[in-house]
Amino acid sequence: MPSQELAETEASFPGVPPASSMPSWYPALLQTVAKEVHVGRTRAAAAANSELLRSYWSIGRHLAERETEQGWGAKVVTRLSADIRTRFPEAKGFSPRNLRYMKSFAQAWPDFPMLQAPLATLPWYHQIALLEKLDDGATRLWYAAAAAQHGWSRNVLVHQIQTRLHERSGQAITNFAATMVPADSDLAQQATKDPYVFDFLAMTDRHSERELELQLVKHVEKFLLELGQGFAFVGEQVRLEINGDEFFADLLFYHLKLRCYMVIELKAVKFEPGFLGQLGMYMAAVDDLMAHPDDKPTIGLLLCKEKNSVVAEYALRGFNTPIGIAEWRTSLADSLPDEIVSSLPSIETLEAELASEAERLGG
Repeated sequence: MPSQELAETEASFPGVPPASSMPSWYPALLQTVAKEVHVGRTRAAAAANSELLRSYWSIGRHLAERETEQGWGAKVVTRLSADIRTRFPEAKGFSPRNLRYMKSFAQAWPDFPMLQAPLATLPWYHQIALLEKLDDGATRLWYAAAAAQHGWSRNVLVHQIQTRLHERSGQAITNFAATMVPADSDLAQQATKDPYVFDFLAMTDRHSERELELQLVKHVEKFLLELGQGFAFVGEQVRLEINGDEFFADLLFYHLKLRCYMVIELKAVKFEPGFLGQLGMYMAAVDDLMAHPDDKPTIGLLLCKEKNSVVAEYALRGFNTPIGIAEWRTSLADSLPDEIVSSLPSIETLEAELASEAERLGG
């Protein structure tokens, strides 16, 4: 038990016996009980969230049914909101706007009681994001499952939706199926994206690979978020000495689920087959010089400004080590049609929306 925590306990509870008088096994007991309390509180919070969503869904279902049967308008919701808040003055979340979200929630998930997981694990603001940003039920469910699995905040969920993660996930061109056992190749493929979107970078159109690398390292937390769960940053410009010659790998990561190193090479130009030879050498060096005997073979990921997919597929056929090839963007709009780009909200609009969300819903 940390000394600061000891002091706080004894200051808050003057009559408590001193820690020094406790038997030797007491710290272990404290740790066990504290863990149970933490787990219990977490489960209670999850249960409370599930019950809140069930209540909101039920209210929304009643509203939807009444609307269908009676054809009432917005005045009913406004009055209902006022009456509920009068009857339950301490209750929050019953503004007219939030009641309409409840109705939309019930309409979006007519079978919600049977779809409890993963939907029931997501807070209400996450549910609103799914309703506002997506129209397709299957896509909503994909993001709900991903958010629950990875523990995304609402802002991260919105960002992943805006960058169309469901369309990019697992899309890199790879030879994983031919170079890895099926269980690992499937996991490795799903760990890739194409394109990678580095919209957190403030870069001009003309920049070097080194500038790109420095910017990614400077924003390593956001870079790791884009890479996905499981990546641990090892270093940049990692020195590899091979028989007296020095080489430097751009970026080195360790993937905790795959249990292997991953070398990422950055290119600010179009893919060329010759890039793979250099990457393959770095991978072999990491296997020999850095990897633990229990680690699985190093994976290579080549990120280029653009690529010819057919050329990339042909180039990979000559390699028996696991390599992926993908493009990178500083904005998803780089690859979107003009008519879609023109309809995207500005950053200022999105920030204003997020800032006012809680105030609008608090009711």
